[in-house]
Amino acid sequence: MTIVVSVKVTDGIVLASDSATTFFDSNGIAIKVYNNANKIFNLVKGLPLGAMTYGSGSIGASSIATLSKDLRSQFAVHESPYYFDPENYSVEEVAKKCQQFFQDQFDVAYPDGLPGSMMGYRVSGYGTGDVLSQGWEFFIGDGQTESMQRFYDADEFGVRWAGDGEALNRLVLGFSTGVLDGLVAEGLNPENVPAVRQALIERTFRALYLPAMPIQDAIELAKYLAETAAKFSHFSLLAPTIGGPIEVATITKHEGFKWVARKHYFNSSVNPGAHNA
Repeated sequence: MTIVVSVKVTDGIVLASDSATTFFDSNGIAIKVYNNANKIFNLVKGLPLGAMTYGSGSIGASSIATLSKDLRSQFAVHESPYYFDPENYSVEEVAKKCQQFFQDQFDVAYPDGLPGSMMGYRVSGYGTGDVLSQGWEFFIGDGQTESMQRFYDADEFGVRWAGDGEALNRLVLGFSTGVLDGLVAEGLNPENVPAVRQALIERTFRALYLPAMPIQDAIELAKYLAETAAKFSHFSLLAPTIGGPIEVATITKHEGFKWVARKHYFNSSVNPGAHNA
């Protein structure tokens, strides 16, 4: 499992994630958790674009992190179907190129499909001429038919999360999704669930941001939320499927994509350019 968090303010967008990747047996039981997976990507070096992934951590034999870097090399090849003009592009356009690439990889790796698989991918940043950052999301997997969708409209700000959201649902929304399941079990008409959910949110939601929040405060908020989800997973009496180092990056209009906190499996002193990878 995973937690990925974003905080959008007027100065930019902050991305944060844990580093856990979980392997399950045929019965869906977690049998092994590694805590050094990469889920945030510097999508295009030199451009204010980044991405986060959650759900399935690989397609075929390749991790989503490796495939994201494969795609990065294709963005600049004019003959590639994934090419886009770095001088004139939109975030939606880049996200659609990403969707096409990962769907192509999935179709090759699993020509007969792969039941139960799902990978979410969020592309964030600035297109040419954008004043505010945007966020676009798509899903890849067997039976995933949802089209590209925004998780931030141009004039929307605040916190978004995906993956195992139990802890943050409780903290920010004010209730677990299990509450709605319980109400249905006790007789609530399922058709009324959306209205009840909205009524609960209006009474229990706690805003944690202002659009004008400085980017440093947005960094601290994103890190706090990712750490909270990880600690909740660590202390719950279930497999710790959120954990490992918390990685954080920012995307701003003028500074572009910048790492704030990142794990390394090498000493940066002997590979000084690696922090930009």
